[in-house]
Amino acid sequence: MYATYPDLDNASVFITGGGSGIGAALTEGFLRQGAKVAFVQRSDAAPFCDEMEQKYGRRPLFLPCDITDMAALKAALDQAAEAHGPITVLVNNAANDKRHKTEEVDEAFWDWSVAINLKAYFFACQHVVAGMRAAGGGSIVNFSSISYMMGNAGYPVYTTANSGINGMTRSLAREFGPENIRVNAIAPGWVLTQKQKDMWVTPEGLAAHIDRQCLKVELQPDDMVDPVLFLASRTSKAMTGQALVVDGGVVVTG
Repeated sequence: MYATYPDLDNASVFITGGGSGIGAALTEGFLRQGAKVAFVQRSDAAPFCDEMEQKYGRRPLFLPCDITDMAALKAALDQAAEAHGPITVLVNNAANDKRHKTEEVDEAFWDWSVAINLKAYFFACQHVVAGMRAAGGGSIVNFSSISYMMGNAGYPVYTTANSGINGMTRSLAREFGPENIRVNAIAPGWVLTQKQKDMWVTPEGLAAHIDRQCLKVELQPDDMVDPVLFLASRTSKAMTGQALVVDGGVVVTG
C-alpha cells in the first residue's frame, strides 16, 4: 500500500543518482505516482530503465552525467526540462560517503568530495529556479544525513558537506519562498543500500547502530520514498526550510 499524491501525476521530476540505491527507489516511487522522471548518474542505468518501463508503462529519462562536472549537470537539467517541461521537483540525492581520516585529506580529495556532496546540490538548485518560477512554484528536496548530527568520525569532509546542505536549504528556502519555491532537506539514518552492504556494513556495526534506534528495524531504500513524496507534493505546502529526519529514531529531538 502506497500513499497517492495527485499533484505529482505528470509532474516533471529530476533526481540525481536516480538509478541505484535510494535514488532508484525514488525514481520508482515517482513513476508510481505518474510523474515524468529524469535522472542522472555515471553508471549505465539502461537495464533499470527497461524494468521501470515494463512495470509502469513509462520510461524514466536516463542522462549519463558526472555531477562533479557542473556544465554537464546543467546541460542534463536543461535536457530534462526540454523533454518533460519545466522541472517542478528536484531531488538532490547523489552523494559519496567514502571513508577517510582528516590527516589523510589533501586538497584534491576535499574538492572532489565537496563537489559531489554539496557543490552539485547548490548549482542544481540554482539552475532550476527560473523554471520553477515560471511554473508558479516548485519543491526541492536535498538529501543530507544524520551523520553530522551524531558527530560521526570516519568521513569528516562528508559530514561537513551534510551540515552545509542543511544551512543551504534554510537560506534558499528564505530566498525563494516568496516565489512559492519550497526547499527542504531529508536526513536519513543508515539505509542498507547494496553499496552500504558491500562496503561498510558489518554484523557488529549494524547491531550497534540498530541498538541506538528507537525502532529496531533495518532501514531500506523504500523507507525514504514516502517522506520524499510528501515533501515534493502540495501535501507539505506549508513546509519549507526544514530537515526531516528519517532514521528509525537515532536522533530524537524535542
